[in-house]
Amino acid sequence: MTPDLSANRDDLVPGKIIETLRLARILPEVYVYRDLLEALRHYAGYREGSWTTPGPDDDKDTFYVFAYDWRQDNVYNARELVRQIQRLKDALHRPDLRFNVVAHSMGGLIARYAAMYGNEDLPAGDGEIKPSWAGAEHISKIVMIGVPNEGSADALATLIDGYSITEGLRRRVPLLNKLTAEDAVRSPSVFQLLPHSGVAKFLDENLKVIPIDLYDPEVWKRYGWTPIYSAEFRRRYTNHSAKAEVDTAGLLDEYLAATLKRTRRFHQALDAGIGMDQPVTLLAIGGDCEETLSSPVIFRDSKQNRWVTLTRPKEFRNSAGVKLSKRQVTEAMYAPGDGRVTRKSLLGENISIIGGEETLVRLPLTYAVFGCDLHGQLQRNKTLQDNALTAIVGEAIK
Repeated sequence: MTPDLSANRDDLVPGKIIETLRLARILPEVYVYRDLLEALRHYAGYREGSWTTPGPDDDKDTFYVFAYDWRQDNVYNARELVRQIQRLKDALHRPDLRFNVVAHSMGGLIARYAAMYGNEDLPAGDGEIKPSWAGAEHISKIVMIGVPNEGSADALATLIDGYSITEGLRRRVPLLNKLTAEDAVRSPSVFQLLPHSGVAKFLDENLKVIPIDLYDPEVWKRYGWTPIYSAEFRRRYTNHSAKAEVDTAGLLDEYLAATLKRTRRFHQALDAGIGMDQPVTLLAIGGDCEETLSSPVIFRDSKQNRWVTLTRPKEFRNSAGVKLSKRQVTEAMYAPGDGRVTRKSLLGENISIIGGEETLVRLPLTYAVFGCDLHGQLQRNKTLQDNALTAIVGEAIK
């Protein structure tokens, strides 16, 4: 965890996509991406190809699974996707090929950046970012399943409390419960899932909107978000750091500042494509029947003399002694979505300044389809699968 984000690497490499999990013999299997891949294989008529050793006929009726290290910066993974596609096209001797991408959740952000900027990194400084669409020569369509195009307040909950891996399932499996907050804070990609500046919304003790700058490290320090500001975490990090002789606590502060700055630039890069014509077709598939965190609540606990950030609703009394019921808090905090990504975020709705006035804009989608499924189950919904397959098979027929 250093301010040099590109140097924060380890020796782990991504393996294959997870189709099915079996945690123990006595527990049922947990299907992750099995149903979606099975639909491609058995209903759409595709076969899985190899990135490194493609066959002579693998330029048609073939799908390729892009496995990536989801902990890493999304721009890094987007550039790697573009490089892999280019190497594949070279191996197939098909420079004209353009691929359809079926992406779930974070994968959709990676695909969108790859299409908009190709193998380009985020520009330095704070200047305006303009899409080059360098990746459009490789990508024709992006089918976005539960993609947080304007971020997710649930990412903040993950950075504060951790992430329950099985929370997105109808049936929870307690043995596979947590990606801890300490794990999450080390992952730049989790920060890049935060709500964008035009949609981030926080409420005070009276459930009224208050201005919060999510990209300001001082805000994170004030409210104690992430374990970075835990004295115990800092002590352990110093004791285990190879650079314990330097100001390790200062390095953690610099790491957070650098991560938030890059997060802001990543959001700006994605938002630069909203409200404009695009050479890549976008289709959205998501859920809008589940209560989904949209507006965390922040209030001062006078008894414990600390700030409290609610990412899950509960009853509480404000400083005036007024009791706010759990139902009131729930209605204020939640919006329709899939339990992790709101409908508005999937549609890419944002507030932009156009002609000096605030204007609501959204992604130029060819169509959007919604079902009543949790975030981790969208890819298993047969009707939503049919929509995704129709989008890609229809082009293949043409």
